[in-house]
Amino acid sequence: MSVSLRPERPEDEEFLHSLYQAARAAEMALAPWDDAQKQAFLRSQFLLQRTHYRSYYADARFDIIELRGVPVGRLYVHRSPGEIRLMDIAIIPACRNQGLGTMLMRQLVAEAATANCRVTLHVEADNPARRLYERLGFRPLAMNGPYLFMESRPDLPTPQPPPEDQRGDAGA
Repeated sequence: MSVSLRPERPEDEEFLHSLYQAARAAEMALAPWDDAQKQAFLRSQFLLQRTHYRSYYADARFDIIELRGVPVGRLYVHRSPGEIRLMDIAIIPACRNQGLGTMLMRQLVAEAATANCRVTLHVEADNPARRLYERLGFRPLAMNGPYLFMESRPDLPTPQPPPEDQRGDAGA
C-alpha cells in the first residue's frame, strides 16, 4: 500500500469538506431537513470544526492521507510532552475497511512507545472505529458527552482475544 501524509494546502478545502460530509452522512440521513438545509448545516459545522482545531491546537499537524498520490483522508495529530493526541482521522468511504486506518493508528502507537508517551483520542461511543481502537489496545477512561475518551499507553499490554472455545456468548 503506497500511503503517504502531506500537510494540508488551501486547495484541499473542498476535498476536506466533502470528506466531512461523508463522515456525517448517516447522521444527516436522519435529519428532517431538505438538501439545502443539510448542506448549509454541514458547511457551517465544517468551518466551525476547522476554526476550533486551529485555535486550540495551533501547533498540531494537519495532514492529508494520500494513497498512490490521491487524497483519501485526513489525519490531525497534536504532539505534546507525554501525549500524542489523535484529534481526527477520516477516510473516504471507498477506502475504508482496507487496513489504512489500522496502519496509521499502529504507526502512532509505535511512535508513542518509542517516545514513552500515551496516545489519546475521543470517539463517539457507537462509532465503528471504536472497535479498531480497542483492538489496538486503547482503553476507555471517561465519557465526555457523547464521546468516549480513550488512551493507549506503552506500559499497558495490547489485549489478546481469548481462544474460540473460551469466548463467552452474551446472546445465549
